[in-house]
Amino acid sequence: MSSFTHFPNTNNFQTQSDEFATWLSSRPGVKVNPKIRIADLRANAAGRGVVAQADIDDGEELFTIPRDLVLSTHNSKLKDLLSQDLEQLGPWLSLMLVMIFEYLQGDRSTWAPYFRVLPQSFDTLMFWSPAELEELQGSAVVDKIGRQEAEESIMQSIAPVVRANPALFPPIGGLASYEGDVGAQALLNFAHMMGSLIMAYAFDVEKPENEDERDGEDGYLTDDEEEQSSKGMVPLADMLNADADRNNARLFQEEELLVMKAIKPIRAGEEIFNDYGELPRSDLLRRYGYVTDNYAPYDVVELPLDLICFAAGATSSDAENQARLQLLEELELLDDGFAIPRPLPDETLADVIPAELVALLMTLTLSPEQLAHQLKKKKLPSPTLTAKEARILFDAIITSQKRYSTTIEQDRQLLAQINQFEASSPLEGSDRRRKMAIQVRLGEKEIFEAIMAKINDHVANSSASKRTADGDSNDSRRTKIQRS
Repeated sequence: MSSFTHFPNTNNFQTQSDEFATWLSSRPGVKVNPKIRIADLRANAAGRGVVAQADIDDGEELFTIPRDLVLSTHNSKLKDLLSQDLEQLGPWLSLMLVMIFEYLQGDRSTWAPYFRVLPQSFDTLMFWSPAELEELQGSAVVDKIGRQEAEESIMQSIAPVVRANPALFPPIGGLASYEGDVGAQALLNFAHMMGSLIMAYAFDVEKPENEDERDGEDGYLTDDEEEQSSKGMVPLADMLNADADRNNARLFQEEELLVMKAIKPIRAGEEIFNDYGELPRSDLLRRYGYVTDNYAPYDVVELPLDLICFAAGATSSDAENQARLQLLEELELLDDGFAIPRPLPDETLADVIPAELVALLMTLTLSPEQLAHQLKKKKLPSPTLTAKEARILFDAIITSQKRYSTTIEQDRQLLAQINQFEASSPLEGSDRRRKMAIQVRLGEKEIFEAIMAKINDHVANSSASKRTADGDSNDSRRTKIQRS
């Protein structure tokens, strides 16, 4: 990405931070609590962050950013310089185009000092090589990257605007234009950089409640999501690192201001953390380019629809199976895949399995007579997980486990070896990405193992209850589903 550097590169991390802080304090309406400072956290593999210089009380304001300083479609001059209506691009692509424009403005952009402190290289999955992505073989997150779809959108929506307005979008990296294969690839790389910044740093900026509907000023809304929040880059707010356990600050959106406040007492020397919400580590890696064990409790595994149908002995070409799936679709219970969260020790199988997945398993086990009855009623019986449904789920998990190139035991050994090496030398590049991939896939395999144990407990308890009901109290054997 270095070939796209438009601003002078001072190679001075602290100088860029200081210039950004000076710019921020000079902007009207900005207030920064003197108790906080921008810190160099590269030694902790965290880049920049915000740290408390003195004790901060719960509810205390950390900083205030006026809405007109948010880097957004609404605030950029680009909307007045184009004949096209940016609204038609939707919130993501319109902000991407605005960021390309503002970046190319160099020092003429209002946000020039802000761009200098934003990264230009990323560990998000969009930038992983095919060999690096192989480390995530078996994980559903690979199918969520969407690089091809993103590039199609860029070439269909962004490229025509850029190419038609060379004065607004001057070629970068010594190119004559964005035409041809070389120019197109340069534009794609540039757009990916901006898209990754949006994914990692942008906030959903709510529309002020009393803002009038004005033509050309609701460009963040899409045709099918009229209430969708706009996307905006909020200077300083995005410098807070995120942590699920140590979250101690939150961004509050007021009429004219965005205010970051402490949500618990913060002691001098402590880092100030935002939170991304309950994201599994696979999405943390895909969207933000890092992994932390603090988000391990939110890990999920995803079982695709076709794999579950296969485990049930059904195929999409089977007319009877199509009727089953059609019933679920009409009841709005059908999806392409089903996410299963990491179970807590005291949770039962019924507590963990999503209701939609239970409905699918039940529908796949209905006899032809039962199916005809439910099709007539256009409803499903009360959700129940019998041994038959549990067997299908177990087999689907076994099949899904085989998609990984390593076992859970191998991953644990690999991770232990990497941690031992990392203790003496920081990981960089592909080595760091490999560790993150192992952490993600190991977490998914742990969930599969936990779910299979709960399936066996569920079947055993169901069998015990049935034996008790049948008066067979002498047989205390546990029923266990075996691996195929």
